[in-house]
Amino acid sequence: MPHEVVSREDWLAASRALLEQEKAWTRERDRLSALRRALPWVRVGKEYSFEGEQGPVTLAQLFDGRSQLIVYHFMFGPDWTEGCPGCSLLCDQVDGARQHFEHNDVSWVAVSRGPLDRLQAYRRRMGWNFRWVSSAGSDFNFDYQVSCPEGTRGDGVDYNFTRIPDPGVDELPGVSVFHRDDSGAIFHSYSSFARGGEMFLPVYAWLDIVPKGRNEGADGMGHWMRRHDEYPDDGRRQATPSAAPSCCSSGAR
Repeated sequence: MPHEVVSREDWLAASRALLEQEKAWTRERDRLSALRRALPWVRVGKEYSFEGEQGPVTLAQLFDGRSQLIVYHFMFGPDWTEGCPGCSLLCDQVDGARQHFEHNDVSWVAVSRGPLDRLQAYRRRMGWNFRWVSSAGSDFNFDYQVSCPEGTRGDGVDYNFTRIPDPGVDELPGVSVFHRDDSGAIFHSYSSFARGGEMFLPVYAWLDIVPKGRNEGADGMGHWMRRHDEYPDDGRRQATPSAAPSCCSSGAR
């Protein structure tokens, strides 16, 4: 859309006014982050087992010697041959940061219900190095409300701390955080779903500062986003490719 063109002095005045609002938003973000960390915890009483590259692995073992664990609920169902494009976009941005928060007592793992061989094949295709385990045969995805038991979607599903209509898919995205104390007890401290995952997408932060923003059409991220090996060109041409599935948009925050 056309933008007003002004003098440098007028631009500085408008930027200073915007900065005051940006500072207020930063302070509000800090307040919300403190509230997240202050949430009460729930002790995890169930023994969960996952399938990993070296065989079965427990939830406790996923901490990998650290006291904090981030689980990304990656949408990749038992019959899927590829991972969700939106989850893939998020995971494109994990490995670079992971080496830093691993040195701050935080482990990170992706968990999906898909069979391990397909998860690993897709991870190799995408060039990722983070840990990815299968929760097939476990109640983990159902207990943390990111998968729907077969035949249960008709009356809606519990997701994002509420009841939502049938999302049209059996898998939904989310993030769950766990803490393990010195005695070995594990606690669930935080979960985030739907648009709550946007805070983990630095690509959005970059796009939000340019004039066209996220450039999303009525179909959301599907208007432009692809798995990184599926873009038809280098982005310089203005072709509009066909829409990709917006499978991470269910349950708006």
